[in-house]
Amino acid sequence: MSDPFVRPDVRGFLTYLNNVPGPKMHELEPPAARAVYVAMKDVADLPVGDLATITDLTIPGPAGDIPARLFDARASREPGPAVMFYHGGGFVIGDLDSHASFCAEIARALDLPLIAVDYRLAPEHAWPAAPDDCEAAARWVAESPAELGRSVTGLVVCGDSAGGNLSIVTAVALRDTPAKVPVIAQFPIYPATDSSRELPSYSEFGQGFLLTRESMEWFDAAYKAERTHIRASPLVGDLAGLPPALVMTASLDPLRDQGRAYAGALIAAGVPTIFREAVGNIHGFVTLRQAIPSSQGDVAGALAVLRTIIAEAEANRVMAQAAS
Repeated sequence: MSDPFVRPDVRGFLTYLNNVPGPKMHELEPPAARAVYVAMKDVADLPVGDLATITDLTIPGPAGDIPARLFDARASREPGPAVMFYHGGGFVIGDLDSHASFCAEIARALDLPLIAVDYRLAPEHAWPAAPDDCEAAARWVAESPAELGRSVTGLVVCGDSAGGNLSIVTAVALRDTPAKVPVIAQFPIYPATDSSRELPSYSEFGQGFLLTRESMEWFDAAYKAERTHIRASPLVGDLAGLPPALVMTASLDPLRDQGRAYAGALIAAGVPTIFREAVGNIHGFVTLRQAIPSSQGDVAGALAVLRTIIAEAEANRVMAQAAS
């Protein structure tokens, strides 16, 4: 097998990363790993930039308040969709700050309000704490509460890596027990979709491409999920009736094949699906747009597609209202 294509800026970043001294992620205690992850943001990602609204929120959850943050390019707006964003980090690391730049980019590019959710993390809060919080947050936003200051007509669920998993799990939960407004689109980014089996990319790219096998095993041990449960491995469940999807993967990612398999399973289930793969790029690229400048093209292209999916869903909603 020939060596996979690696973009020049990706190769430069990996060379730097693989020569950084000090302990690796899986060799740290979770609080230290979280601090390193957030600190890397300022080096690796673009600035948050200007937005009319960046407001911290408190969402009532099943085990107490869930911190969240509203990103919006406008101070106020007419009724419309809202984006629910669930950050990556293996269910162990990541927070509202680690993904703030990417959340701001989504809010600007889609011209929609985005609510980022700071769900409970493992190992302090093992599975299913994270999906419980993510579902509760989506149901809260669907109610258009006064604290949000926005009238919401539909939800777009989105997240990267572990957050991609949580966006799918939330979409399934709201399909089975609908919220006040429907999920109209899903955008899982290099998602973890099936921890019940090992696909080829897990071994092919499990060392030297940022996300390592050791780190993934460390995350899994902390999360303690029931591997064959649909709220941990949504690929093992029934996907029919889920909202239209944009699935994005990276070709040099241990999780690549899980994302590919999810896109294929959605299509087989009759769900309108668009699949994009960032060829020559690595896991985590959406929050590495300064370190890997070509990633900005991947993000911009995907968000242009997502705008079209959302516009079509909104048009269908308006036509359905008119018909009734």
